Amino acid sequence: MSVLRGAACQTLLVTQEFTESARSTVGLEWEIMLADPDSGDLVGRAPELLDALEDESAPERHTVTGELLTNTIEVTSGIGDSVAHAIGDIAAAIAAVRATTDPAGIELLSAGSHPFAQWFDQQVTDKGRYHRLIERTQWWGRNMMIWGIHVHIGVEDRDKVMPIIGALTAYLPHLQALASSSPYWAGERTGYASNRALVFQQLPTAGLPWTLQSWSEYERYLDDMVRTGVMADATEVRWDIRPAPRWGTIEVRACDGLSTLTELSSIAAVTQVLVEHFSHQLDAGETLAIMPPWFHRENKWRAARYGMDARLIVDAVGTQRLVRDHVAEMLTDLAPVAVDLGCSTEFAATKKIIDSGASYERQIRVAEASGGDLREVVQHLIREFRSGPGSPVI
Repeated sequence: MSVLRGAACQTLLVTQEFTESARSTVGLEWEIMLADPDSGDLVGRAPELLDALEDESAPERHTVTGELLTNTIEVTSGIGDSVAHAIGDIAAAIAAVRATTDPAGIELLSAGSHPFAQWFDQQVTDKGRYHRLIERTQWWGRNMMIWGIHVHIGVEDRDKVMPIIGALTAYLPHLQALASSSPYWAGERTGYASNRALVFQQLPTAGLPWTLQSWSEYERYLDDMVRTGVMADATEVRWDIRPAPRWGTIEVRACDGLSTLTELSSIAAVTQVLVEHFSHQLDAGETLAIMPPWFHRENKWRAARYGMDARLIVDAVGTQRLVRDHVAEMLTDLAPVAVDLGCSTEFAATKKIIDSGASYERQIRVAEASGGDLREVVQHLIREFRSGPGSPVI
């Protein structure tokens, strides 16, 4: 007892401010692969492109930056007052990137993993934080050939942040299933819809969030991690869903790279609607429902393994539902929230993923139709990124 009292009374060395943010605003980040148009293999040419792209994006709402590997660029939106606003930024960023990559003979694609590229052929971007990450994580770090999207939703009151994260964690497997796009890894079919989900959680401080009830508990966690040398600051919290104190947002990081802009808009809309729904409940004085952490862990694995065919545990008593059915119900039940937020079109378009298949399903169909030729899968992803699902080559 005395030890517990001493720990509870210990003065925190680390406290964390939460920036003021307008409620339910939207910010997006999209990691994009650079590929050879003929072979489909990755090309580490980001350094030769980024100086010009970063300068050109400086006066714009969007940004274009580098990432861990030189085969990747990241585009980000400004703070959008709607999903459409943020998506417009991303579309402008992609257009700017293409103005540089098309003349250079570089194609763009997005998925949670590249179907056949090998980790040992890739180069790490020459920045200290990336070299420190690789030095610490070794083989797992060098194998981080993964691409994702991050969705930021503004929260106007930091006391809402941890309760909303606790409730939203129950919907991470739904988002993960909808966005699953990494069925292949280093030339092999993994048997998983999202192999990326299981690879990424190997990094320190990655994976599902701890069950924390308040901002003070989050500060205690940060203090413990910094004091013991686990991380330098809050930016090294790599949870699947985390507070982003610098921006005043909740950041969802569980999703594979989306293969098309329309799918990115749908995932952004679902995330925005869920956060706003939980925020409304808190405003009404309700206590948000949470599930045991062992259910969350099982659901993450099921979504990674089975994607849209996963049966998820959806409440604390263990009720199980097929993710396709549960998402369809959510689209009906929360449609009024989408109307209020002005994202009805993007929210309803999520049904197309249910009906036509998530990216991992489309990739598998292409591979099977081509006798297992993963080069055809890459060409399919290139076409989709340029033109949308089912679109012809242009």
